[in-house]
Amino acid sequence: MEKERLKELAAEKAVEEVRSGMILGLGTGSTIYYALLKLGQMVKVGLDIIGIPTSEQTSQIAEEQGIRLSTVMENPVIDLTIDGADEVDPSLNLIKGLGGALVREKIIAHASNRLVIVADESKIVDYLGAKVPLPVEVVQFGWESTQMALNQICQRSVLRQVDDQTFRSDNGNFILDCYFDQISDPKQIEIRINGIPGVVDNGLFVGRADRVIFGAADGIQTQDR
Repeated sequence: MEKERLKELAAEKAVEEVRSGMILGLGTGSTIYYALLKLGQMVKVGLDIIGIPTSEQTSQIAEEQGIRLSTVMENPVIDLTIDGADEVDPSLNLIKGLGGALVREKIIAHASNRLVIVADESKIVDYLGAKVPLPVEVVQFGWESTQMALNQICQRSVLRQVDDQTFRSDNGNFILDCYFDQISDPKQIEIRINGIPGVVDNGLFVGRADRVIFGAADGIQTQDR
């Protein structure tokens, strides 16, 4: 099957866990787009949910689909979050944040009773850092100093640019994409990076995913933690 169809099938499989009355965390990314479309269809025929979006982009799509939205302040306990990932290792640890929403995604994941990740099989790796850099969101003030400290942990880091402009997250911060040969101890790296002044958070999601649903050439597969 083509990659986009696999994403769609994986997203629709995850949506099967959604029930009326749920507070639902809504992730960000190309795979989650299909989940939002499916949820919109279900809402139109009677599904009653409240969505907590992880990005302005997701908020806009959800509103277009008729999904009722709220905030973490109003709903501090989230029943289920469906989100994507940029890499998934054998222990279901994740790298997230290539879409720039990693801080809000982690806040929503932390508030959730259950986190289900949807992805295509290209995101499954033997170790984190195999294919993509680790995004780290940093405050603008003194970001160069923060980058110097990060470079003591990773091989190198690059200030994210989009269309020749410095990328800013929905929170108004910069993102430094950090490159590693291999992240062999994700939990320790997460702690070390978050201990650097100026770091808001990083895209390592360690021990947070309860289930990963991914589309493979031979169909949809599920792995539970």
